[in-house]
Amino acid sequence: MPDVTVTTLQELKQKGEKITMLTAYDATFARAACQAGVEVLLVGDSLGMVVQGQDSTLPVTIQEMAYHTGCVKRGNQGALIVTDLSFMSYATLEQTLVNSALVMQAGAHMVKLEGGASLAPAVQRLAENGVPVCMHMGLTPQSVNVLGGYKVQGRGDAQARQLRADAIALEQAGAALLLLECVPSELAAEISQAVRIPVIGIGAGAGTDGQVLVVHDMLGLSLTGRTPKFVKNFMAGQTSIQAAFEAYVTAVKDGSFPAAEHGFSA
Repeated sequence: MPDVTVTTLQELKQKGEKITMLTAYDATFARAACQAGVEVLLVGDSLGMVVQGQDSTLPVTIQEMAYHTGCVKRGNQGALIVTDLSFMSYATLEQTLVNSALVMQAGAHMVKLEGGASLAPAVQRLAENGVPVCMHMGLTPQSVNVLGGYKVQGRGDAQARQLRADAIALEQAGAALLLLECVPSELAAEISQAVRIPVIGIGAGAGTDGQVLVVHDMLGLSLTGRTPKFVKNFMAGQTSIQAAFEAYVTAVKDGSFPAAEHGFSA
């Protein structure tokens, strides 16, 4: 697979071909995902829960994000690497620039921030400094204590209007990618059509430009025993992890995943 860039993702959106993204935290899984044709590897702060055994993403440090980014880089074979900036590591513009440099120098090609239009100045400044940005909207796990739990976002006219407005503002500020988590399927499809940049969904229906899952979830692994509604176990019926990755890529590309039951209504 040739190296995937921001331009590659833009071209996939324009062609109407779905983009595949999976989380990766180490070299071995990164290599396997690449060999299955996954275009984007997300070094997510979800590692706090699935790797470290924490009860949220909040304890993860930016140094840990940089460490795992380096691991993924060494296993990568042409995918675009996106790395989360961890909780409170982008509270000020100075922090945002310093910590983005840290993970980019560790091997990321793009950084991911959680939030809405209030982060537009940071997005603009990063883009001006050569750092592509993915904005994570909807259910933002770092804000779980403000949101009152892991709840679907964008239900109701006011929330829906705010999400649409934020998406457009962030695109105008220079965001290269949007990620919508736990957003009603119809709203996610509307936002995907309203912006020119690619939109990746998780629990956001089939109308987005691509999909992402936490790798442990899609392999049927869970510390808690709870499986989110938007997850499908791609290990079921497969004889290897590699085959499960390939099944995921095929299902996203042909539109069979996510199915209606993996999404949320308004």
